[in-house]
Amino acid sequence: MGFGGCYSFMKYTVFIINLLFWISGLALIVLAVWLFTDPVFYISMPQSQFSYDVSAYLLITLGILLFIAGSFGCCGIVSESPLLLVLYFCVLLLVLVAEVSAGVWSYSYQDELKDLIKRSVKDTVINDYGKIESRTQAFDSVQTELHCCGADGPSDWISTEFQELRMYLTLAEPEYKIPPSCCATDDSADPKCISAIKPKPAAKISDVIYQDGCTDKILPHLSNFAFWLILLNVILIISQLIALTFSIFLRYSIKKGYKA
Repeated sequence: MGFGGCYSFMKYTVFIINLLFWISGLALIVLAVWLFTDPVFYISMPQSQFSYDVSAYLLITLGILLFIAGSFGCCGIVSESPLLLVLYFCVLLLVLVAEVSAGVWSYSYQDELKDLIKRSVKDTVINDYGKIESRTQAFDSVQTELHCCGADGPSDWISTEFQELRMYLTLAEPEYKIPPSCCATDDSADPKCISAIKPKPAAKISDVIYQDGCTDKILPHLSNFAFWLILLNVILIISQLIALTFSIFLRYSIKKGYKA
């Protein structure tokens, strides 16, 4: 009777944990879709579109594996199938190894990742803005949403591919261009904005322009996101360790007939 009670406890515990895996798997898939649409993530990633896409697809794969593991676990418990519980154990162990490896790698290279993000934002401003449409639109969205301008500040726009300084060298007072998305006004067609986005290189930049650089806004934004992602990962790892341990006892109990 006592063992039967333990069997029932483990059975219902693993079933509830598998519901968590289902929800987490769907959440990771939604997160991957968000990576494809959120401009902050897009700008923060390396310039290689391939690398960015691979990161998103890896999240989708991990989400699908979690969903499959949850399905195997629930079906194995309901049908009391040792085979499904073995498949559940194998898939869940694979997911656990991937999560722990990703967590250790991220922690070990967190400083390098911050430097990579800084270089990515800077490179977008210097080389890609105005040339690559997708990154131009993404960075405009970042500047508008985070109330920032350039990588380190609006003066970044003096020496970029976005400029056409050759055209201005013939002017008595050369000027450079700042994207309208840097304007703090609600309307980029506002006369104040139109005047402010064409300052002289030595002149003080108007207060109509956002003064903060986007790097300083993006890093805290990503750090906040990383905190919740790490917390979710820790909860999942603990849950997976419990589920792996209980699945071994459940399979043993079903095979030997020791159940409630």
